[in-house]
Amino acid sequence: MTTILAVLVGGTLGTGARLLVDVVLPHGGGVFPLGTFLVNLAGSFALGMLVARVWPTAPEWLRAGLGPGLLGSFTTFSALAVSAVELTASGTAVSAVIYVAASVIGGIAAASLGLRLGTRRTIPPIGVDE
Repeated sequence: MTTILAVLVGGTLGTGARLLVDVVLPHGGGVFPLGTFLVNLAGSFALGMLVARVWPTAPEWLRAGLGPGLLGSFTTFSALAVSAVELTASGTAVSAVIYVAASVIGGIAAASLGLRLGTRRTIPPIGVDE
């Protein structure tokens, strides 16, 4: 029951955060979906960090609340798909292909970076070389 409650709370917070991004960075009608793009990259990075840092010691309910709950509702493949269809329908199919490719490649890169940084003992300040 604790796991289900954690997913519900995480999902509520993630959905609220996602809606906030859509309000701040609206899109549609052939405009590049910057909000969806940034949300999916940020969520991929955050999940990579969490998997590396938190998952090894976190209880199941916390992993469920943060992963499928918070980040699962914050990021969304369906929004990516709808944005790609809208771009295509508005006559900007090339933009749609670039958007989907950048989202997939960028998401994998962001998750990889999150995993890499998450496995470090310390994270250096931005702009400081190792």
